[in-house]
Amino acid sequence: MDSTVNRFEDLTVWQNSRELSKQVYLASMSWKDYELKDQIRRAVVSISSNIAEGYDRSSKADFARFLNIAKGSGAEVRSQLYLALDLKYLSQDDFEVIYQKVDYVVRQLSKLISRIRANI
Repeated sequence: MDSTVNRFEDLTVWQNSRELSKQVYLASMSWKDYELKDQIRRAVVSISSNIAEGYDRSSKADFARFLNIAKGSGAEVRSQLYLALDLKYLSQDDFEVIYQKVDYVVRQLSKLISRIRANI
């Protein structure tokens, strides 16, 4: 990891996942489907939460494991975005913006996992 990272809040991927959470919360604010709304919100919050929890674990292997969990939550969010689009809870434009952000965060997670595993 970078020497400028002293806490999880310094991680760009955590910062981006925080912004993603805000985007999902705002986009889902008016949804009447409370089950999907709750599920996508829990999944998106899981991304940043697992990054934070993993960072403060005692080993790089633990950190990589929690990053993988965060990555899985990203896949869950992407899947739920499709359902929200299909049900017309999201416009195509809103879907694209949020999907692109999730995809970017997941790619960041993959790169970070690879870097960590290379140094274990």
